[in-house]
Amino acid sequence: MPNVTPIAELPVPEPGEREIAATIARAAAASEPLLVCGNASKIGMLRPVQAAHRLSTSNHSGITLHSPTELVLTARAGTPLAEITATLADHGQHLIAEPPDLSMLFQSQERVQTLGGVVATNLSGPRRIAWGATRDHVLGVRAVTGWGEVIHSGGRVLKNVTGLDLCKLLTGSHGTLAVITEVTLKVLPAPEATGTVVIPGLDALAGVAALSRALGSPFGVSAAAWLPQASAALVPELAAFRQPVALLRIEDFAQSVSYRTGKLRETLGFSAAILDDAASRSVWRAVRDVRPLPLKPDEAVWRVSVRPSAGPAVLQALAEVDVRGFLDWGGGLVWLAGAAVAATHSAVETAARAARGTWTLMRAPEPLRAAVEVVPPEPPVLAGLSRRVKAALDPHGVLNPGRLYAGM
Repeated sequence: MPNVTPIAELPVPEPGEREIAATIARAAAASEPLLVCGNASKIGMLRPVQAAHRLSTSNHSGITLHSPTELVLTARAGTPLAEITATLADHGQHLIAEPPDLSMLFQSQERVQTLGGVVATNLSGPRRIAWGATRDHVLGVRAVTGWGEVIHSGGRVLKNVTGLDLCKLLTGSHGTLAVITEVTLKVLPAPEATGTVVIPGLDALAGVAALSRALGSPFGVSAAAWLPQASAALVPELAAFRQPVALLRIEDFAQSVSYRTGKLRETLGFSAAILDDAASRSVWRAVRDVRPLPLKPDEAVWRVSVRPSAGPAVLQALAEVDVRGFLDWGGGLVWLAGAAVAATHSAVETAARAARGTWTLMRAPEPLRAAVEVVPPEPPVLAGLSRRVKAALDPHGVLNPGRLYAGM
């Protein structure tokens, strides 16, 4: 389990945006760094932040707008994601990017994740390969910079930005540029039914080839994953196959799902099974939440992003150092678990670079996270641009210093 250094909670008299801004302004004037978070459900991710105080947005919560006809929802950053998904479900809608619940990964089941935390980390689930990442569905944000200044960008429609798109900039910035206080999201009608084509017995290379064929088919596949036998055994609906499995999801009206899963199985030509709606939803929740990852309590976890065809090579290269994993996003997202030591981390970096991909150290003990690069270093030109953006939005370096890169 990741180590977490205790940090004092910084009192905010009222949970409003104005009070958050005043608190940040005082911290900037005193040059006192802040650990910025929602409910700290992902505090063990990336580098540890060296700060005396923690500023939580968890009390700044509530849905401020939901227009079902316009497919738009606005909520404060501290709003629990479960509250948002429940509200949307009441109107037959859902979050497009299918953000994962990583509480099992971080052993933080008692901490509910917030909308601000999901947006700040740009976390997306299996539907990302078909419908885009979380940042693609953020229409607007309100935030407080490291100056203590309230800023806003975007609005309630997709094409509403001129100049610098702060929505894209802040989504995935991990609280290092500004504290997100409110988010406006595009939402969509939820599918009536879900079906899954399960192809057993394929190794990673053949499995990804099948996933690629399915994604290129006219049947509207919304998720594609490959699980080795050890991973499939961790999912109750897949354990009986006792083999590696390739998984393909179709979501739509019930009659359409039934027809398209059957035609997809016929087109691919494999001896495949089809899971019904209930089993399919359970399986994809497991994949979304990284539950098929064979993981020991003291191990590190990495996410490697590559072109889909390179996913199997990453798994093969790292099997030699006892790093295990599975593939999502058609092979383009590789979830990995292995020993939380520098040598294993170096092997993951090497494999990711060889595949021309990127990596993220998602979970590890604090000493390892402090000692290694948790994301790839930026090229010099891009790094210079990042420093200038950081200096413009957080000139005193008080917001999550060192979260992504040492010294920033």
